Amino acid sequence: MACRIAQLRHKEVINESDGALLGCVDDVEIDTKNACLVAIVIYGRPKFFGLFGRQNDTVIPWANIRLIGEDTILVNCRVTAPRRKRKLII
Repeated sequence: MACRIAQLRHKEVINESDGALLGCVDDVEIDTKNACLVAIVIYGRPKFFGLFGRQNDTVIPWANIRLIGEDTILVNCRVTAPRRKRKLII
């Protein structure tokens, strides 16, 4: 299956170890000397509508990508999606 970089942007990235949705591919890193894809980048989520910046970006090396499907990319990495703290309302 051939895939362009523009088509990668619409694919969801799922961590195969815990099934967490990490986000969609936002950027890629390319080695210009060897002309090969080095990593995919998922931008961090905005903090308070982007007024307080963003969380850290997730960079997944090409070696950690297990499968690229039509809609999803399966990766094996130790990064977990940040979880929000929930308040108990009584």
